[in-house]
Amino acid sequence: MGVRNPARTAVAVTALAALVSAGMLAAPTPAHAVFGTADIKPIESNIAAKFWASATASSGASTARLATDGDPATSWYADSPGAHQRLTVDLGGAYDNLRKVRVVFPDRGAVYRYVVDASSDARRWQTIADHSRNRTVSRGAVHLFTRPDTRFVRLTITGASRHAKVGVSELQVFNYLRSDLTLGADLSWVDDFQTRQYWVDPLAANRGAGPHLLDVAKDRGMEYARLRIFNEPRDETTGQLTPIPRQGPERSLESAQWIKERDMGLGIDFHYADSWADPSKQPKPRAWAELEFDELTEAVYDFTADYLRRLIRQGTRPEKVAVGNEIINGFMYGSEAALIGTTNPPYFTNEADIYQSEPGGGLLWRYWGSTDPAEQQLYDQAWDRFTTLAASGIEAVRDASPKSKVEIHVIVDRNRLPKTMEFWHQFLTRVKAKGQNPDVLAISYYPEWHGTPEALDLNLHTMATTYPDYEIDVAETSYPASGGDGSPLPNSPFPRTIQGQADAIQRVFQAANDVVNNQGSAVLVWEPAGWQTMFRAVPELPNTWEPHASINVFNASRAKHIREDTVYTATRIGEVPALPTAIRVLTTARDTVTTVPVRWQALPAGATDAPGEVLVTGMTRFGAVTAVIDVVERPGALS
Repeated sequence: MGVRNPARTAVAVTALAALVSAGMLAAPTPAHAVFGTADIKPIESNIAAKFWASATASSGASTARLATDGDPATSWYADSPGAHQRLTVDLGGAYDNLRKVRVVFPDRGAVYRYVVDASSDARRWQTIADHSRNRTVSRGAVHLFTRPDTRFVRLTITGASRHAKVGVSELQVFNYLRSDLTLGADLSWVDDFQTRQYWVDPLAANRGAGPHLLDVAKDRGMEYARLRIFNEPRDETTGQLTPIPRQGPERSLESAQWIKERDMGLGIDFHYADSWADPSKQPKPRAWAELEFDELTEAVYDFTADYLRRLIRQGTRPEKVAVGNEIINGFMYGSEAALIGTTNPPYFTNEADIYQSEPGGGLLWRYWGSTDPAEQQLYDQAWDRFTTLAASGIEAVRDASPKSKVEIHVIVDRNRLPKTMEFWHQFLTRVKAKGQNPDVLAISYYPEWHGTPEALDLNLHTMATTYPDYEIDVAETSYPASGGDGSPLPNSPFPRTIQGQADAIQRVFQAANDVVNNQGSAVLVWEPAGWQTMFRAVPELPNTWEPHASINVFNASRAKHIREDTVYTATRIGEVPALPTAIRVLTTARDTVTTVPVRWQALPAGATDAPGEVLVTGMTRFGAVTAVIDVVERPGALS
């Protein structure tokens, strides 16, 4: 059952500059990354409205979900007007950085008394807001709190005005970006860009961080950099060794040192190939191509362990190691490639007598679900070979660098989630049977190939709830700032602009942060200096690059101060409402709530001359606040 609100009267903000000059709204710290514009606000996400959250009620249970649907025009109503009616929201899992609850009631001009409690297990409750003695006419409130490991939020109505409807229009529970969610990038091309100069603001007297790409990346908030490793870098077309072995083992040792010198986290992404490895191609390294399978398994172990030991000896132990790259279809293809049907890269096909002479780790998805015993046998044998090779790589990481986490990185093609879940079932069952187990399950997300942001939410949630003992990463994502006349990429709502780039990347941060039980652990943007780039060449300066304003998404997505951004009150027709002189602000670094002054815009003449809703904007040094004023004939009294 729903109710519709009367028409609103919005009072516009017209004196923002005056408020800034008066010190009521402090100017933000300059972002410095000045090319283009991007308005980037801290991430805030209402978990109660997510598809995995649920709502129950002490009565009127059939409408409980209307209190969490994100629509204040619909409401849950109790079956009886009695006190102590309860609405409970199960967020589907625990969260460590919930900071704000918004409560909205259905009746204007009424007094509601209530208590809001939070819990990890729905048995032991902690009160986070107590309005059980409230006598103020108000349709809602915003409550700030700090309580890690919260899964359940319960609202108990303890009293209401006579004739007021006992119910809730909205119970919203907001999640904020955790400090332990790693934000970073694959920056392997730092090897290619050694002669370039990068500055945060190269045309200014103070150019900011630079001149190295990693200087700018670190300054702009990238905490972690991943490096891909080609065994012997080769031209993808000819198969010949590249003149400069970029992203090869030797040069990547130096790249790893650059990363660690800047106190950034390091990830290593073993491709186990001499050129690009991705879902469409997974060629064996040339040096391993003619090895018998047992020798290939040993080579994987030796190469992985030896390289990690070299990294550790030079003081660059990686925090995370990926055993393969986007290996949804297996890796190190060999003689099974004919059944896979792959034709890439060209050298793999042109030299099939070498590269396809012995079995490898390719998967035979064409036989998934087959009822033919021979085809099912081929399917199982391919899985056994693949997981034998992967287990060898995992074992090498455990032996050589036991403090490094092991990641397995795949994709979820658009509308192909069942395939990925079959992958995880087969992979994890088999590698555990071989005595190994990864720490992190990771996917790539590019909307043009992998679907809408909502599909990403579903994919991450399905993986996390099916496999709750693993961290969940988005190992690659990106979004362009130009092209297509600014129109969005397929499956994306975001325009191809600098603002759209920031919004698209921030949406992926949010998706990972919203994974239940804090399982989302990292998001990496893929090659932001070279692919769907977040930088531009500076026309006025030779060989000099600067970041788009969108790069500030790494620094600006975490909330430092969370304010009581909405206040609710009521007034009689023709009267001037009393608005608070201060609002509450939660400082996340200290988990403390304080008050700050607010300056309200004046109501225009006649704003309260008729029943309805009036919105007024106020300003604080932490940002805007909205007052929702219900204009009523006669505010209700307590029953």
